[in-house]
Amino acid sequence: MSKHRRENTSPVTMSELLSESPESYDFEAAHGEPLSHTIDLATWRQGENLAEAYERMEREIADALKEEEKYHKTARRTLLDKIGTARGAPRCAGVYKARGEYLEKIHNGLLFNGGVECCDGTFVVHDTLPITVTQIGVCLVRYNGESGSWVQRLYRRDLRSKSNNPIDELVTLLERREKRGALGQEGDKLSQLASRGIMTYAERSILRHKSSAAWRMGHGSPAPFEILTGLWASKVEQIEMSLKLIHWYTQHKRFVFIPSAPRKLHWITLGYALKPMEFAIVQTLEPELERLVDTGHYRNNSKVRQAMMDFAKEIGPKIVVGAYRISAFAPPYLFYAHVDYAEKAAHIAMADSMLQEHRSFPLLIDLADRLCAANFGASDFLSSVQAAYAKAGKPFMYLGERETRNR
Repeated sequence: MSKHRRENTSPVTMSELLSESPESYDFEAAHGEPLSHTIDLATWRQGENLAEAYERMEREIADALKEEEKYHKTARRTLLDKIGTARGAPRCAGVYKARGEYLEKIHNGLLFNGGVECCDGTFVVHDTLPITVTQIGVCLVRYNGESGSWVQRLYRRDLRSKSNNPIDELVTLLERREKRGALGQEGDKLSQLASRGIMTYAERSILRHKSSAAWRMGHGSPAPFEILTGLWASKVEQIEMSLKLIHWYTQHKRFVFIPSAPRKLHWITLGYALKPMEFAIVQTLEPELERLVDTGHYRNNSKVRQAMMDFAKEIGPKIVVGAYRISAFAPPYLFYAHVDYAEKAAHIAMADSMLQEHRSFPLLIDLADRLCAANFGASDFLSSVQAAYAKAGKPFMYLGERETRNR
């Protein structure tokens, strides 16, 4: 396995290499024209006169791609060469070329015989005035045909009657509904956040407790934002459940997590600077966890904050983040792995992604996603919810406008 690394007598941090200081949003700088020009109706075109609009769109896309390629070349000449010597970088940091014979061994000796198992989940929220019904489904798959699926349904009401004073109950009900989001759009925001956190926790818990495979593959991050903040951070015993689960993965070590839409766009930019069949190990998870502690909602709970600080210091250095690229015609992806198995984890992610070169994304994750869609899709779920309303004698009274719209 070849590894490209350049020695540097003056190490710099990756934060210095990539300045992350936020800047105020400048509309004119981003779009190349002032906001006043954009909202001037004289600059808008009628729908039937689209030829000029198409020409500009083609020109803008072509120019943006040229600029992006220029940045990728610069990143390869500078930043990628310095990753291995940046201060605080993991011992395995650097740029690697994947070995073809190693990928073949992973295909035949690990992936196709069920040595890697993958978990993914989905949730659907049906939000109406009387009740919010949420279905959370999680599926576990491996290539030898074995799989499992689990489902949980939540029923949330703004108020469950407990008081003998109907006026007090009505006032409380109105106050709670005043804080809710609009119906029929993205569902109730609180239910969405809670459901996403529960699904994310369940994915990692099922992958731990229900899988017997040597390697575990997950979707997202091994230490996801959803189970470290919000609902989970309100009590120390709740955050400890998440920390204990994540800690298990650092003990098991043989895991790889691949996110679909990571927040770390600067690392994705470096991923585009990689050549096909290369991967880079960039940094540990410690800076990301420390930033979460600094910006998270832990200030009002000193015990939770301390638990998170200890977790960042202990677990952060054990998990590394990297990027890999399969094809010149597909995007790169990030991956998370244990520092001791980072190179093998990257090869597993790449070997599985090779099975669908046009996407260059792990096929196992896609299979788990498809199984979730088949077993716990929105269509069957919403049909059963609507049937329950009809059985109760209120088939249309509380359904949102979009649900009863003719399409």
